[in-house]
Amino acid sequence: MKKILLTVSALVFLFHITQAQEEREVKIESASVTNGTAMIKGTAVPYKATAGTMPVWNEDGKPIATMFFTYYERSDVTDKSSRPLVFSFNGGPGAGSLWMHLAYTGPYVLNIDEEGYPLQPYGVKQNPHSILDVADIVYIDPVNTGYSRIKDKETPRSTFFGVNADVKYLADWIKTFVTRQNRWPSPKYLIGESYGTTRVSGLAHELQNAHWMYLNGVILVSPTTLGLDRSGPVAKANYLPYFTATAWYHKVLPADLQAKDLDEILPEVEKYTLNVVLPAIAKGGALPDAERKEIAKKMAYYSGIREEVFLQHALAVPTSFYWKELLRDKGFTVGRLDSRYRGIDQTDAGGAYDYDPAIKAWQHAFSPTMNFYAKNILKYETDLTYYVSGPVRPWDRSNDNTGNQLAQAMLQNPYLHVMTQSGYFDGGTDYFNAKYNMWQMDPAGKLQDRMSFKGYRSGHMMYLRAEDLAKSNEDVRQFILKTIPPKDKPAKYW
Repeated sequence: MKKILLTVSALVFLFHITQAQEEREVKIESASVTNGTAMIKGTAVPYKATAGTMPVWNEDGKPIATMFFTYYERSDVTDKSSRPLVFSFNGGPGAGSLWMHLAYTGPYVLNIDEEGYPLQPYGVKQNPHSILDVADIVYIDPVNTGYSRIKDKETPRSTFFGVNADVKYLADWIKTFVTRQNRWPSPKYLIGESYGTTRVSGLAHELQNAHWMYLNGVILVSPTTLGLDRSGPVAKANYLPYFTATAWYHKVLPADLQAKDLDEILPEVEKYTLNVVLPAIAKGGALPDAERKEIAKKMAYYSGIREEVFLQHALAVPTSFYWKELLRDKGFTVGRLDSRYRGIDQTDAGGAYDYDPAIKAWQHAFSPTMNFYAKNILKYETDLTYYVSGPVRPWDRSNDNTGNQLAQAMLQNPYLHVMTQSGYFDGGTDYFNAKYNMWQMDPAGKLQDRMSFKGYRSGHMMYLRAEDLAKSNEDVRQFILKTIPPKDKPAKYW
């Protein structure tokens, strides 16, 4: 009898474990709907927020994954045909959508100080600069990020985890979302940050050519290489303007240069980089010693580190060394993704820092806030872990042609405009290489009137700095308003 009782107890225990595991599985279809009011630029903007999941299907119509999204739509607008719709992605690859959702364009931002450093208690406050006044927004967590998960364990991971695979399934998901929400007439925009710029560049082409969905705009926040060739001397030379910006921020430039404003200094350094440094590095060993020494001296002047360091590195100082070297004598390192942030290492010796002080500060603030926000503001109940950085490896980076794909989409679509946003203190996806992307995407200069660049005095996530949160959102707002063509204006080249 005792053995039977123990067996029954064990079965009950196993049932509860199985039930808990089932409850922890994300649902293929789910939705939590809430309502709110955002005060944006002094005006009350009522909205409906839908947080939920929607399937990813294979070619046979079988659900193979489910994706979490948060959809904000202004609720006092009845005619959505002319209401812009923005799809927002973060990067990684593997990052959830929380970064721009809870710090940039959404109705709430996380509790941080004016420069972006974490504050306690963790939580959110209203975002007076959100673009929700002019556009509805969908924040999307790709498969295995956020609350999104693979459902069919037999489906190869390569279906999701690669440059081109990512673009293909996301385009199909967006098409389905637009159809379900009856938003085909709406002007449409994509915004992506970091690897998200690779994603949205490919999506612009895929949506147009596979689904006949034409966009009005793509916004590239801290763009990657986009598959464009930046190897060789270009890779070694183009970081000098970023070095200058970082040294200026930390006040370690020579006095005459430090006294100038950043807007005055950077064009000078950009010109020197293109006209002197790039061809000098291209010459390699053929560069005369006297000329190499003179250039090293000038690069030291512009970067805040010693001339000898440039000579030791044949003029090509790695960024990893720069982050360790710049403030070495003061006992600090500087951040990769935002060089305003300082860190401390176990020792001052060495050629690279122990950790990126910027990303550690951000993880400190974002993860608790997203978990709080989903449960308390969006009322989305789940026991799943929110993957701030999810398991998406290995990631197939082969055949990345996304920069040229975006350029082709622009050539095909006269309505399509592109805006790049970069922080001057971003050493991971630096601003000068973002400009270089634009030049290479448009070698003949045919698209320049539809491409624009905006720079900010912050880092990779420029919106974490309060002043740039206002400025960058306003730039997005104006970009959207200016890229909606007048009624009945044909999409053609005149």
